[in-house]
Amino acid sequence: MKLYKLIIGLSMGCAVSLTACKDIIEIEPEYQRAGSSKGFSTLNEHEFALTGAYALFRASGYYGNGTHNTGAWAALPDMMADDLVQTVEDFGNWNTQANWTYAADEADIELSWVAAYSVIAQANLTLRNIEQFEATNPKRVNRIKGQALAIRAMVHFDLLRFWGESYERTATALGVPYKTTVDVEDLPERLSVKETYDHIFDDLEEAELLLADVDNVMNTATNRAYIDQTATHALLARVHLYAKDYEAAENFASRVIAVIPLANQAGFSGIWQDIYPANAEVIWKVTHSAGEGNVGLGIHIGSANRNLFRPATHLEATFNKPNDIRFVSYFGSRESSSNAPVYPGGSGAPGNRRIVTKYLGRGTTLDNLTDWKVLRTGEMYLIRAEARAKQGGAKLVAALADLNALRAARIRNYVPVVIGDEQALLEAIALERRKELFAEGHRWFDLKRSMRAISRPDVEVASASVTLTPAAREWAWPIPQGEIDVNPNIVQTTGYR
Repeated sequence: MKLYKLIIGLSMGCAVSLTACKDIIEIEPEYQRAGSSKGFSTLNEHEFALTGAYALFRASGYYGNGTHNTGAWAALPDMMADDLVQTVEDFGNWNTQANWTYAADEADIELSWVAAYSVIAQANLTLRNIEQFEATNPKRVNRIKGQALAIRAMVHFDLLRFWGESYERTATALGVPYKTTVDVEDLPERLSVKETYDHIFDDLEEAELLLADVDNVMNTATNRAYIDQTATHALLARVHLYAKDYEAAENFASRVIAVIPLANQAGFSGIWQDIYPANAEVIWKVTHSAGEGNVGLGIHIGSANRNLFRPATHLEATFNKPNDIRFVSYFGSRESSSNAPVYPGGSGAPGNRRIVTKYLGRGTTLDNLTDWKVLRTGEMYLIRAEARAKQGGAKLVAALADLNALRAARIRNYVPVVIGDEQALLEAIALERRKELFAEGHRWFDLKRSMRAISRPDVEVASASVTLTPAAREWAWPIPQGEIDVNPNIVQTTGYR
């Protein structure tokens, strides 16, 4: 599918399919046509378009779910790695991704490609000609424009994470097309990884400045639905970590940590049930309401008691099971009968199926309907710890302090450890990332950016792939064949035809 085709009618389609976009359908049709030379005539229309961009994150190819599927940037990266195990109960919807057998004509890869560029197109529609209002309402323009720029940057970075042939900051390897306009005649080519990063940082840095001077408070302690300046700092911390600019990653993570502390042990489990105490650590979340996609359907279908992916036994073994509050929040057991209860943590009768309880639903419901937590302070501690450890020297002490601080927040009666060796500390931080960020869409990318192999010691399906070497082509996804067919300027990922 041509990228420019995603723009035409996008807001209208968003309004039809996603209830939070309802107001967009009321905008005059000529303003929705990508080919129109007019653009929006009021800031309200720009605001509606921005709402549409947020709503599109709930698409089944992004953070939302279709029937029994999971979004590409939700739990799929964990299914593709080694901490979630495909079971014999799985429908096979993401079988090609989980077992790295994808090709250019894979429909679900195109679904993810289209979902991402749909968000980008909506962000660009929001940005189009918004400068005309700067003189009369500069702070509101800053708020709208800053969010749209941050969204555009983040989504291109997510595309780079799957399709980029390298994460090195100055790499000439293939990156992704970077869309900044709503030009219907545009046939974008793939930029280099360096050029892709350049655009991402340009957008994030401009967004960070704009969001420092806005017309109203965007988020509260109990509602984190918007990308504000703090969320932009968190995105900058994440991107700088991938780019191996460790000093910048440390600095931006520190700015987030200073504003949004870790959840206390009593409040941690509420994060996954959408119960937000005042000190919870959600930085930005994509909200889901009834009918807008169910986050956990791709792992364990609570209402039908179907276990598609279970936690790997080797991962569960790394937890301090009696004391780690993450263990009881993330894992459980359940018998196979349709109305069987869920036993959190390690409880339940012997022989029960191990399940992921992280996304079962709000409170005691089992409908898999929860918000997707895109950014959390727990990740920021791990970013800062890794960035400090990578800088070495005197920073190792601070890196260890971050690791101990996060563990103390998660493990009852935790006794701080002493790790004097840099490599041993980095390995401890990497393990903590696996535990802390389990099933949050990080594991595949963490393995890719550290150029590590995948070796699955725990498999259940006989046809499951077991190993993937660091040099394998499958670390970068193929450009969808539909895009190749209609866009003569785009180049296929190395190794695919």
